[in-house]
Amino acid sequence: MSHVVIRDVSLYPLARRLGLPMVGDGEIDDGEAELTLARQDDRLVLAGDPRRHGHPLAVDFVTGRAAHRRRFGGGRGQLVARACGLAKGVTPSVVDATAGLGRDAFVLASLGADVLLVERVAAIFALLEDGLARALVDPETREVAARMHLVRGDAGRDLASLVASSGVAPEVIHLDPMFPHRDKSALVKKEMRLFRTLAGYDPDSPRLLEAALDVATHRVVVKRPRKAPPLKGPPPRHVIEDKTSRYDLYVHRRLVA
Repeated sequence: MSHVVIRDVSLYPLARRLGLPMVGDGEIDDGEAELTLARQDDRLVLAGDPRRHGHPLAVDFVTGRAAHRRRFGGGRGQLVARACGLAKGVTPSVVDATAGLGRDAFVLASLGADVLLVERVAAIFALLEDGLARALVDPETREVAARMHLVRGDAGRDLASLVASSGVAPEVIHLDPMFPHRDKSALVKKEMRLFRTLAGYDPDSPRLLEAALDVATHRVVVKRPRKAPPLKGPPPRHVIEDKTSRYDLYVHRRLVA
């Protein structure tokens, strides 16, 4: 059973392009899917039962959390910026191979990095595509959004070819694989429940790390919950962390200006 369906006929071209099921087109029965991809208030959203999933989910780089982080987030002192090697005079290009909702990619692009976003889940890719389109026409975010390049694909399987065709140099590869939480209290956030319904978790994370290590020219950085074990594979060379998150750094060579 598909987790997401499109009911709005105006979105059927999008559904066909991304291979998403459509109600009324003989592909799925109405009510069968848990989530709906729809147009709401001039943006694309994923909506489900509000008791389980809360408010509809959208990618918004212009207002809200993204706008606040762009203005007051701490610049290159942020954990993701430090992990990816953004320092005074050094701004590497980054491949975000597990783009998700694009939040880390947007932070890196707002600090001047060219970022390739790779997303494998069709509905999440659609949200990212919509969020980037809106950011590209807003005067406060268009320069940042212009540094973000979105492709759909499976990074664990096709990372080398996706990067080769993108035009973005893979100096740093950023990975944030979904973690299979054992404690159900970790799923309190309804937004995360909705996201996990679509994305699941990444059982092939070791393969993804291996692919990233083969493709990155300078370093691979892996975001983890602070107390989670590292991914299976070679041990990281460095670790940086804050109260809740950790980055494991696998370094090939030093980033220079």
